[in-house]
Amino acid sequence: MKTSVSQPRTSIASATPLIEARGLRLVHNGREILAIDRFALRRGEVTALIGPNGAGKTSLLLTLAALQTPTAGELLWNGRGYAESRLIELRRRMAVVFQEPLLLDTTVERNLAFPLRMRGLSRGDARRRVRHWLERFGIAHLANRGIRHLSGGEAQRTSLARAFALEPDALFLDEPFSALDFHTRKGLLQDLGPTLREMQAAVLFVTHDYSELPLLASTAAVLDAGRITACGPLEDVLACLPS
Repeated sequence: MKTSVSQPRTSIASATPLIEARGLRLVHNGREILAIDRFALRRGEVTALIGPNGAGKTSLLLTLAALQTPTAGELLWNGRGYAESRLIELRRRMAVVFQEPLLLDTTVERNLAFPLRMRGLSRGDARRRVRHWLERFGIAHLANRGIRHLSGGEAQRTSLARAFALEPDALFLDEPFSALDFHTRKGLLQDLGPTLREMQAAVLFVTHDYSELPLLASTAAVLDAGRITACGPLEDVLACLPS
């Protein structure tokens, strides 16, 4: 059953969305993956995207992050279309963290520094920013350690620190804790919540674990069979779900 939920009751919610999808369609091998009339992400909001397996959550995330081309529809950034000539620029203003950390085969510190240098930061500015985020995620002591010698939790902290070091306008998190054990996941959630609220980016957080939602998200959207069936303040959306 489709549920209509009002939009978030915050001042940020009334502002122009940073990212907006209109009439979005994605078809693969003749199968409709996404059919979304409208979906928006706003600065300062952490939106949880929930729904059953196979609903299209990762496909929507990849499409909004300009990593997958939709079959039809319009994607807007600050009210302007995702034009081909702007895709590289847009991608540099976004960061994505996946379930499995995608890290370079080098040290922790270099994994954070490399994308910053690629974006034109000076060596000194990059080093200062790297140190800040390594400390923020509690992995400064691992700065010179090779990626192959990290635990799963340490690798995911590195992946998150790298994303935050980019200081993105939009951050996409695709079930970043699902492969971690309970204690590692709990520690990361406790660290991540306040950090997300401080950064004031537009955040889309895909998860299947509803216990994570109150710690991170302010709004939520339910995706089912490629369609948004509910969207609004977290508590309102959760109240609409079957018990």
